[in-house]
Amino acid sequence: MQERDRKTVTLVLGGARSGKSRWAQELAGKFGRVAYIATAQAVDAEMREKIRRHQEDRPKQWQTFEEPLELARVIIDHAADFDLVLVDCLTIYVANLLENAEADPGSVEVRIDSLLAALRTAPVAMVLVSNEVGWGVVPAYASGREYRDALGELNQRIAAIADNVVLMVAGLPMVLKGSIGAQP
Repeated sequence: MQERDRKTVTLVLGGARSGKSRWAQELAGKFGRVAYIATAQAVDAEMREKIRRHQEDRPKQWQTFEEPLELARVIIDHAADFDLVLVDCLTIYVANLLENAEADPGSVEVRIDSLLAALRTAPVAMVLVSNEVGWGVVPAYASGREYRDALGELNQRIAAIADNVVLMVAGLPMVLKGSIGAQP
């Protein structure tokens, strides 16, 4: 990414273990001051281990914000202090929103609309990581289909406003939209 790309929105999509987080981190590494917004919560041993691995993979000088629900607020409040904000990941974010929606049914759309508005006005480059869920098996349970649909819709809405969309397959980036090239 060059200076002209400083205020771009880049969506990095891929399946599980496709290399999307690694590639997004390499892209972010080209910037000086990086904010990393982590959406995962350490709810069990497996997630604690995944969070630990992600923490070890990140440069120590990056500032981490752990925020499972209020991404827009963190972007609005802190983005101007950085050269790039990396959100990892929207997949967990949507799960968090749906879980929280049991107590506050209208909150999902409000938070997603707020996130999209924050992305449109962010004063810095934004990189967002998300799973591509459109190629999987149709979930057997209604809650699984609701989740797949919500994440797929969010991915589409972000892709529509993004300057760049990259699909990761087996660790290889495929540029679907934009001109960032094949390498971070």
